[in-house]
Amino acid sequence: MNKKKIFNDPVYGFITVPSELLFDIIQHPYFQRLRRIKQLGLTEFVYPGALHTRFHHALGAMHLMSIAIQSLSGKDNRISDKECEASMAAILLHDVGHGPFSHALEHAIFDQVPHEQISLHIMQLLNEEFDGKLQLAIDIFTDTYERHFFHQLVSSQLDVDRLDYLNRDSFYTGVSEGLIGADRLLKMLNVAEDQLVVEEKGIYSIESFLVSRRLMYWQVYMHKTVTSAEQMVMKVMQRARELTQQGVSVPASPALTFFLHESLSILDFERDPSILKKFIALDDYDIWGGIKAWAEHPDKILSYLSVCLLERKLFKIILSPTPFEIEFLEGVRELAQEQFNVAPQDVHYLVVTGKISNNAYESGGETINVLTKQSLIVDVAQASDLPNIQALSKKVEKYYVCYPKEIASL
Repeated sequence: MNKKKIFNDPVYGFITVPSELLFDIIQHPYFQRLRRIKQLGLTEFVYPGALHTRFHHALGAMHLMSIAIQSLSGKDNRISDKECEASMAAILLHDVGHGPFSHALEHAIFDQVPHEQISLHIMQLLNEEFDGKLQLAIDIFTDTYERHFFHQLVSSQLDVDRLDYLNRDSFYTGVSEGLIGADRLLKMLNVAEDQLVVEEKGIYSIESFLVSRRLMYWQVYMHKTVTSAEQMVMKVMQRARELTQQGVSVPASPALTFFLHESLSILDFERDPSILKKFIALDDYDIWGGIKAWAEHPDKILSYLSVCLLERKLFKIILSPTPFEIEFLEGVRELAQEQFNVAPQDVHYLVVTGKISNNAYESGGETINVLTKQSLIVDVAQASDLPNIQALSKKVEKYYVCYPKEIASL
């Protein structure tokens, strides 16, 4: 069978699958599942074109990894064919552990089980299936490989993951401010002292990348309407789980039913391999299938939230740079309790509060390093003669409260 395939990608054009191992990973059911998980969860409620999947993103990240490796190799950095293939396998599988609706339900289905940890478990399963051929990819993914810069290509503040999702999400949402010059940034990469660095002439491209990232976070990823929708889907899942664990019948697919019954931690995943297999059977379709069924459920909170999501009747959301007054929140809760005739302990399903925050660049820790013309390695925040990067490292926080529009008019 010919395994040297080509995908026609709307963002980059033709993407080549350069090895049989990479083709076999893409063909595997664990990877094909990513076709059924949208990259941006419920963002389509605001940007109707945002229908692309984790499958699209993983292929795009693999493509950018191949360009990065080619660029680094052309600058006298010794990279073997095995290291190249392993790097591409690592980035191809970096999101394979994502659950339904991507980040929105990461903490609603499980108890603090990060998708990166599940990705690693799935990679280890695949490694057994592929007779150890993924071991180097796992070492790169976990940063245990002796050449650290390979891990930085997979996971850092300037990795190919971020370069692809900013380009791709900008393309599918139509938010042109998110477009970045990924090709130029990749061509400016180099390796110094086993660290991934950007040549000094690429410093303005880094600044443009960080500005685009900040704009995409507030215009897309943390858009207030998207935040409202995500909180609603989290609440509908929490209600379904609460009812199920109280013995109330809540119809769902076998995979979703299992996770509604159980409260699982990462230790459970490590102790019982069958849990991971059940997780792999879970995708966006299970959640939407459940929500469609729950729209007619006798529990009024579950049915109300489900109908609202199906008909896009989203909660009103108010943002504030400072915490809300306790009296205001109590007043909103009292109105919700009175309007919907729910018990005081159930009001949290209808009035949701929280905080969102973002800083486009995290100074300190694993920074974006610039290689100066004097061969010095410095943090981009110090290397730049522009004040923007220092400003972008400042965390911006916003507090929110979401509640049904029915009480907004009272």
